[in-house]
Amino acid sequence: MLKVSYTLIASLLFLFLNGTQPWKKETPKNYTTTNQKDSLRNASGWPEELNISNFSSADITPSPACIAVAPSGEVYVGVDKIGSLGKKPGNGSIVRLVDTNNDGKVDQHTTYAMVDNPRGILPIGDRVYVLHTVFSKETGIASGMDLVFFEDKNNDGVADGPSSPLIEHISSPKFLQSRGTDHSTNGIRMGIDGWIYIAVGDFGFHNATDRSGKKMTMLGGGIVRVRPDGTEMEVYTHGMRNIYDVAIDPYMNIFARGNTNDGGGWNIRFSNQIQSGEYGYPVLFKHFTDEIIPALIDLGGGSGTGALFMDDATWPAKYNNVPMMADWGRSQLYIHRVTPDGASFTQKEEPFIKLAQITDIDIDASGRAYLSAWDGAGYSGNPKKGFVVRAVPKNWVYKPFADLKKASVSKLTSYLASGSAVARLAAQQELLTRPTKKYSKAVWKLTTDKNKPLAARVAALFTYAQATGVEGVANLLMLTEDADLKEFALRALADRKGNLAPVPTEPFLNGLKDSSPRVRVAATVGLGRFGRTEVADALLQVAVPSTFAAPAIGTEGPHATPNSAIIPAHIAVRSLVSLNAVDACVKAIGTANSTIALWALRYMHDSKAANGLMAAYQRTNDESLKKQILTTLSRIYKKEAEYDGSWWWSTRPDTHGPYYKAITWESSAAIKDFLVAEWQKSADKQFYIDLNSRHRMEIPEFGKEEPVAVKEEVKVDLEKIRNKKGQVGEASIEDVMLAMAKFQGDAALGKTIFTQQGCIACHSLSKGEVMKGPFMGQIGSIMNREQIAESILKPNASISQGFSTVLITAKRNKSYMGFITEESATKVVLRDITGQVTTLKTSDIVSRKEMETSMMPSGLVNALSYEEFASLLTFLAQQK
Repeated sequence: MLKVSYTLIASLLFLFLNGTQPWKKETPKNYTTTNQKDSLRNASGWPEELNISNFSSADITPSPACIAVAPSGEVYVGVDKIGSLGKKPGNGSIVRLVDTNNDGKVDQHTTYAMVDNPRGILPIGDRVYVLHTVFSKETGIASGMDLVFFEDKNNDGVADGPSSPLIEHISSPKFLQSRGTDHSTNGIRMGIDGWIYIAVGDFGFHNATDRSGKKMTMLGGGIVRVRPDGTEMEVYTHGMRNIYDVAIDPYMNIFARGNTNDGGGWNIRFSNQIQSGEYGYPVLFKHFTDEIIPALIDLGGGSGTGALFMDDATWPAKYNNVPMMADWGRSQLYIHRVTPDGASFTQKEEPFIKLAQITDIDIDASGRAYLSAWDGAGYSGNPKKGFVVRAVPKNWVYKPFADLKKASVSKLTSYLASGSAVARLAAQQELLTRPTKKYSKAVWKLTTDKNKPLAARVAALFTYAQATGVEGVANLLMLTEDADLKEFALRALADRKGNLAPVPTEPFLNGLKDSSPRVRVAATVGLGRFGRTEVADALLQVAVPSTFAAPAIGTEGPHATPNSAIIPAHIAVRSLVSLNAVDACVKAIGTANSTIALWALRYMHDSKAANGLMAAYQRTNDESLKKQILTTLSRIYKKEAEYDGSWWWSTRPDTHGPYYKAITWESSAAIKDFLVAEWQKSADKQFYIDLNSRHRMEIPEFGKEEPVAVKEEVKVDLEKIRNKKGQVGEASIEDVMLAMAKFQGDAALGKTIFTQQGCIACHSLSKGEVMKGPFMGQIGSIMNREQIAESILKPNASISQGFSTVLITAKRNKSYMGFITEESATKVVLRDITGQVTTLKTSDIVSRKEMETSMMPSGLVNALSYEEFASLLTFLAQQK
């Protein structure tokens, strides 16, 4: 399925070919749901304050990868029978569901459009925006991912014609072809600022093209945003691994669930995404944590999928105004209780709704929430698995949402003050279709009404900003004196780069000194967007806190511990880099602002920066400053290679940093000569050895640390193990599965069996061990005993993503088979079935192919009794 990173669920599937047309006009069909009540899938746990009922099942919505709900209640489900690993087109669609009598069950459904691998849906007015994989009509091979929109102006539940593209090629096609969509570009949501926010997985993209012709490349994952007309595409945040969706609150705070490497625990990290922030995956988040915005918490193993910020007054207060995050691996929807902390938040997670492999959640303007479930459909989809449920509060009473096309300006403006975020956004977007002069005064009045809730005033402010453009600048500038709206006025003033010409910098410079850290950050982001280098001196005065501290060499820093104190300085550095403020940063070396200047210079691969650093070194007698300058020079000795879309770091990349594919540049030779000359004069040779190791300069004069000897591991004869026949080997798989329900087993015995059956050859139980195959130290938090049993008995139906068997052909006709345990730009580390490790130079690899069968042989538990196998399962189920 999707972008899944942890589970070992079945992927031996049956696919239907539905044709290769990107759209398909159909006559709307009405269906009465006839499934018997006991055959319908539903949630397995939820708070007593809610009523949850089955809305649709696999006969209508199989393999639902994503879901979106129109304000008026029409539910759009992204059916994806290709899944995250499938490659065969013609197995995806957008299905539109309607509950005409509001009894919580679908009454009508239509195929709205045919699209493959739908990954995000967003209904706005007559349009439905869809993010999906595109397959070549000629070859049937994936050619990229596009953000498109369909229209249904007659509201018959079927798109009027083919889609219109907004962004093309927003995921690298090479890896869609070789792997599927598991790390691709995913969910889409619109904020009250009118931007469409796109969750980009770490496939990244090369030469994504928006409707203005702008091309953009991003190495790795993060958030990209674009205007609804497909223009002004830009990176919002960077350095995420595997995000599937974003949750956006009424004040434009954005939250996401990403994770860490396959095999490293697949740990979920919940983060607050702050504009222009760098989150560091994979090259900074372990050993350069002083340079990133850390996640708010590491939650252990899981697979984050859909997200929603619940903002609906019809819901109980305890479940309102919270980000809700779906976790596919844990089959759980979580609530995060976020508490303001400086410019960011702290959080507390709690389970909310239990749903079998939940994929997504959305809500309409009347308060009906809908949740989609993959329900064991496997990595390649399944036409017989998947369902959608509806959730409403017990005391909830249905109130139909107005037909906004027929609503007056006065009515639409009143909806901007609604207790529903969905209603506010829908009203805003309808207003923006009308002549500005007919509603701008009414919206401005709401913006300035201090008796209205802040969420209403913010919605009105962003509506006004979008409607009036440069003509509204004067009024927005007045709002920078309003303590409640200052942060949002600064954001709106700097939001559209095409509207910046008449905007003065003074309110932003004043904002840098504001008592509110949120205002300071908004001002700092804005200054980085103007392109005016004269503001660099003010940015350099942003204080760097004591929490700015690099981890000791060879240690992992705190990448999932809230550090709100670092955010203002972090964003100031990002703005200095955006302005390319080389001269100002060089000038500040040795002053009170030296720390932030040197921090920013780490990312400025400019000859003026290199020369300025060397000159500053010669001028100072401060030994501490000299070391800081040498460290900065060492850092810019190499830079990241330009990304061309031809490679990807795989699911277990080298996380050493600070670059993944490092290359030298025009000033590298001068930097090297300078560093070597200083090394020759220095009595502290270890300092240079450490720099060489930390920044991977590979300067031979400095030598290198001796590598720690790799511990030899005993070879495991798995063939001998599997040839033994015991109670398990003599029974059918079905009988074994039935027996496991009756045997509890002994966990202590199971631990012994884990070793004696050869499991240790490919699996680790603790993070202190060498990471091998699928990590078992948290398997019990992801899978139940039955799922673990199936993955052992039927390994080919349960290949974990990131651990498929790889066949590598190298030079001199040598072949190697195993799974990848580590990968960098220069080497690949392969582990075979016996546990033996081979390191190959990437330059020696002739071909590389992922096999469709698991490296784990069947029959490894054949010699066990039922009691012994049950003990192994119990032991593994306790690993959490």
